[in-house]
Amino acid sequence: MFATDHLPVLIKNAVDKSIADFEQALESASLSEPFNNVHPRIQGELVNAFVASDYVASLAQRKPQLILDLATSGDLWRSYDEGTWWQKLQQKTDTLEDEQALSPALRLFRQREMTRVIWRDANGLAQFQETTLDLSLMADVCIDHSLSKLYQWHKPQWGTPFYPGTDREMPMVVLGMGKLGAKELNLSSDIDLIFAYAQEGETRGGRRQLDHRDYFTRLGQKLIKLLDETTVEGFVFRVDMRLRPYGNSGALALNFNALESYYEDHGREWERYAMIKARAIGTDNGDGDQLLDLLKPFVYRRYVDFGVIEALRDMKSRINQEVLRRGNQDNVKLGAGGIREIEFIAQVFQLIRGGQDIELQQSNLMQVMAVIGELQLLPETVVDGLCADYVFLRNLEHRIQALQDRQTQQLPDDELSQWRVAYGLGFQNWNQFTSFFHQLRQRVRAHFDDLIALPQLQVDSTSQNKAFSIWQADTVQEEIEQNLIELGYEDPLQAWRVIHELKVSRGVELLQATARDRLDRLMPLLIYACAQQQQPGFTLQRVIGLVEAILRRSAYMALLVENLHCLNRLALLFSTSPWVAEVITQHPMLLDELLNEAALLAPPDKEELQNQLRQVLLRIPEDDLEAQMYALRQFKLSHVLRVAASELAETMPLMKVSDYLTWLAEVVLEAVLDLAWGQMVAKYGNPTAADGSPCPMDFVMVGYGKLGGIELSYRSDLDLVFIHDLPTNFSTDGDKAVDNGVFFARLGQRIIHILTSRMASGVLYETDMRLRPSGNSGLLVSSLSSFREYQMEKAWSWEHQALVRARVVAGNPVLARKFEQIRQQILSQCRDESRLTQDVLAMRAKMLGHLASSKGEQVFDLKQDLGGIVDIEFLAQYLVLRYGHHNPAITRWTDNMRILDSAADMGLLEAEQVKVLQAAYLQYRSQIHRLALQNRPSQLEASLFAKERRQVREIWSQTLG
Repeated sequence: MFATDHLPVLIKNAVDKSIADFEQALESASLSEPFNNVHPRIQGELVNAFVASDYVASLAQRKPQLILDLATSGDLWRSYDEGTWWQKLQQKTDTLEDEQALSPALRLFRQREMTRVIWRDANGLAQFQETTLDLSLMADVCIDHSLSKLYQWHKPQWGTPFYPGTDREMPMVVLGMGKLGAKELNLSSDIDLIFAYAQEGETRGGRRQLDHRDYFTRLGQKLIKLLDETTVEGFVFRVDMRLRPYGNSGALALNFNALESYYEDHGREWERYAMIKARAIGTDNGDGDQLLDLLKPFVYRRYVDFGVIEALRDMKSRINQEVLRRGNQDNVKLGAGGIREIEFIAQVFQLIRGGQDIELQQSNLMQVMAVIGELQLLPETVVDGLCADYVFLRNLEHRIQALQDRQTQQLPDDELSQWRVAYGLGFQNWNQFTSFFHQLRQRVRAHFDDLIALPQLQVDSTSQNKAFSIWQADTVQEEIEQNLIELGYEDPLQAWRVIHELKVSRGVELLQATARDRLDRLMPLLIYACAQQQQPGFTLQRVIGLVEAILRRSAYMALLVENLHCLNRLALLFSTSPWVAEVITQHPMLLDELLNEAALLAPPDKEELQNQLRQVLLRIPEDDLEAQMYALRQFKLSHVLRVAASELAETMPLMKVSDYLTWLAEVVLEAVLDLAWGQMVAKYGNPTAADGSPCPMDFVMVGYGKLGGIELSYRSDLDLVFIHDLPTNFSTDGDKAVDNGVFFARLGQRIIHILTSRMASGVLYETDMRLRPSGNSGLLVSSLSSFREYQMEKAWSWEHQALVRARVVAGNPVLARKFEQIRQQILSQCRDESRLTQDVLAMRAKMLGHLASSKGEQVFDLKQDLGGIVDIEFLAQYLVLRYGHHNPAITRWTDNMRILDSAADMGLLEAEQVKVLQAAYLQYRSQIHRLALQNRPSQLEASLFAKERRQVREIWSQTLG
């Protein structure tokens, strides 16, 4: 009774099997006759639905009554408005009394209505905009209805939130972001949400009185679980909360003032883009509209400044490089000429003109594009073309996602799925579809590229021809050498040997045609770029090492070919620093950083670093630790490259280099702590206090040594100590409860794991935990009280020396202040001068015996030898411990420069002595940085810095004897 002869053979065979299974299910349920009696067209439409979706076919086979119900009710052939959606859900849930009953009801509701939506979409009964609106309204009513039920069910326990000084109940505002906010949900979208409430206060009328933040946080958690949890009946909607302020580490719900302050003080360009689509969800959304009005000045500026234009150019550049790097050409959303590029085009005009042209302040893309046409910001033909292409891409997205109800935008790679997608879109075969799709993407990409053009550098044609001839070897040996000489290569024979060895290498021989074409276009450009450096031969040898590393990742070759300024910067960096060359060769992903030269040579401040890392982690699923660890390593490497490039270009002085490397470590450590804490809480629950209440992150990471002294270098390890401040005789509040002490020990282990696990991108940071109380034999995480007791009663003088350079680098700010108080108390103790001097001299002698240069008079180790960095560090530490009791202000600082400044201010050293020490210290450290960038150890000829070493030792003798 089901006609499938019109289908291509491959599809027909698959659909016939699905129909046979469905017919058997009908017969088993005694539904064959009722099904045959419904609307006559249902049989043909069922075939189309089964072609489009295995999800619908599987559900029909398991629950044939569902199809029959949709048909007999007529719902398959009519549109729903918002009221109908609400009525349908209310019928299913009105008599339910708790969450346990609501959860399966919501999932069964989704099954029915997703089947209906896919059916109508597959049969052309609903256009694209009706399908996306249907899905968005379904999400709206599920959120609003669930929230209303939860609000009522938890009144007896939690009470009711009210506006202060009134009897008016306060609702929770739910902002729908992204496609939900724009009412453009696709068939398998996550829903991005932000929770908010108008004002602080306390609930009234319940068994427990909760402050509003606690109440709305709990309410939000309940809502997320109702929608997101996967049960035997599936899920309702996957919920993503990472767009909220501070992402995963931020509060789940914030009041309006806090939100307004956040976006005013910390909001970034990507958050402006996100807020364009924000919409208040629910029947009682007056507060939500008020909130969006408060945030509107953040999204829509009254002026267009140069910074905005640069931000837009940067976003375009990042999208281009992402496509090249990830090979996302077959991704309907992310690939070149895909959905995101059309969205970007619309949003660019919204950000630039939305402050002046209020009509642009809309969330729905099709409506925005209509306004762009009306305002003549783009030609009408371009707007019409982009709208048509957008509708096609979104329909294609639906065809892909309907197959398995999976959140993917990647074109299928199996033949059956390809045929089904092509057939569902009206094409005769996959080749016909791909031809059309390729032309569409080219159109979209052309408009996208035209929007914000990036200038390309030009290469001298004569020199380029010489370089081309060298690589193609279409001339005789003598001419090749002559061309190399004329380009500037001092040893043409050696240069040609390096080039020739690459050409005949096994890796090049095995290249596919596309990769070989990219290599042939890249190499002449590289030969020319290397020739412009001071040592062309050495530069070429290093760059070819990179080329060998990226032969099988030709997207990087395309990146360099299409961005000549990037290629020239690469040659310069490889020429000036073998260390940079080695790092980029080991991690070619860093080539992306060269695309934006302005950003490369002007690394951001700490606040911007925090925001950038948060944006990176927002794009990764919360439960994907491996991806998070990889992202952290890539982030760290890219910013270390930035600071190295800035130092080599002499746009960043030494002190700023160390500051930046230290900020970077702090930002990474903060993120690592957030990740580790979230994982521990998810597994064990929160640590609790004496009254059983859950406690905040009462934990800090203390940095010692160069990290504590704000003096990190490129190769520095991190000296860390972990401290908590909760009683260990209480337990966490999770299902797998453990003692607080066990929780913090495992938290410390998790942090070390994230930092030191060796991945393809290396370790994040090498760590040294030996400075904790009792060293390697002590607990990994100490309580604050035990740390204080150890430092006061058991610590050696060298441990107090180390404490001089200790400071909290991540964790709870309240506990950080407590730690600093204890640190200053210990450093301000009255000490026996003779004993202290003996201890310091003994430790220095011990270090000289173990770490100083073994080559005696021939070599000067900048750090360990007499008159070097360690002498200056010991002098500073001695002064703090010796005079901290009488001059507590000297204990404030952890870095040597400011300690020495304090010593001069207090008359502990003469001003000239401090000047000598600081000058030597800066010269030593600057030289160490240069040597690191040259991949050399921190050692020089003994004759160098002889004056500085002698002066440092004289001051040492005058101070310590």
